[in-house]
Amino acid sequence: MKEISELASNLRNEYLKRTLSEADVSTDPIEQFGAWFKEALDAEIHNANAMTLATATPDGHPSVRIVLLKGMDKDGFVFFTNYHSRKGLAIARNINVAVNFFWKELERQVCVEGVVEKITAEESDEYFGSRPEGSKLSAWASPQSMPVKREELEDAMRKMQIEFKDKEIQRPPHWGGYRLKPHRIEFWQGRPNRLHDRILYTYKDGNWAISRLAP
Repeated sequence: MKEISELASNLRNEYLKRTLSEADVSTDPIEQFGAWFKEALDAEIHNANAMTLATATPDGHPSVRIVLLKGMDKDGFVFFTNYHSRKGLAIARNINVAVNFFWKELERQVCVEGVVEKITAEESDEYFGSRPEGSKLSAWASPQSMPVKREELEDAMRKMQIEFKDKEIQRPPHWGGYRLKPHRIEFWQGRPNRLHDRILYTYKDGNWAISRLAP
């Protein structure tokens, strides 16, 4: 254990690639995120849409996992899950969440805080219809976050394959999308000597204010 601790403490990385200033960013953080996201895609970063989603119970017990960004508009960031999953149940009781994007190759992070709400059934139906058949079936077969034996899960999948053979696979009522509506978005750009650039957007009274944070 001591060896692992020493290895971790000795890891070092110098950040040299880019800069970030208040003069360079958009006045709208959603537009700024879109620009950075496009750069991440252009850099061919694997799973550039992967984001760490943090939820918490009403009494403050947190949990965290990776989910995938599947949509974005002026109102926020969209992801999908089972409403009965651990994160879905947490969201049902506490709508305050945070997500983090980390693009190592660009030495960048984006941290988003806000509240979530379910998107419309029509929006969820549209995205569900675009999913591969296996993903549609697993949404029916998997009691997400519940204890299960592997053979039970595979048996449930086989039953769904039989049930939906030659049929359109409809979206399960317990599966759909959420939109994270942000009130705080921070853009982090790695810089030399740990003097990183941190540009913060905060939403108040219908407007976004921009400030710089100390690294």
